[in-house]
Amino acid sequence: MSRVICDMAMSLDGFVAGPNQSLDNPFGEGENGRLTRWMVDEPELHKAEIEAITAAGAFIMGRNMFGPGRGAWDLEWSGWWGEEPPYHAPVFVLTHHEREPLPMKGGTTFTFVTGGPEEALRLAREAAGDRDVAIAGGGMTVNQYLAAGLIDELRLHVAPVLLGRGERLFDGLADIDLEPLGEPSRTALVTHLTYRPVR
Repeated sequence: MSRVICDMAMSLDGFVAGPNQSLDNPFGEGENGRLTRWMVDEPELHKAEIEAITAAGAFIMGRNMFGPGRGAWDLEWSGWWGEEPPYHAPVFVLTHHEREPLPMKGGTTFTFVTGGPEEALRLAREAAGDRDVAIAGGGMTVNQYLAAGLIDELRLHVAPVLLGRGERLFDGLADIDLEPLGEPSRTALVTHLTYRPVR
């Protein structure tokens, strides 16, 4: 069976997005690209980590990660990434509102799942075959999968910034231990940490 993995960029104080995420501020107010600056400014130093983030056979994300809307779908909206999203694999979007699958260039098809996290995981495992399934975010979605004990490997990319408020990883998850896997690696812009969540 495929592993369930998760990569999350995070501030030192535990936030994966600032407050008030919107069309103008996809990662929330005050974030300003600081959590993922390492990907832009130091791509060669982090080539292995960047490639690993998009190497899964299928992805799961929350609706907030797919787009800023709530309620009924704006059918003109096809995600933040333009005509060719970086996934190149099936992506299952958790939502309360039905929508037909949305095929994109490069092999990405967004499928909108109203049956909850476990249904999305079942579909993603079927689509991924022997390859990993990645929980792509956002923070609330990752917390749901952590709480259910469904993530096998958690890779944190911790930027040396403080956001002070916003969407926090691990909210309400005090009963989960993180068992280190491998050695951390770091540059001035990020520290990469890998854990096995244990309940």
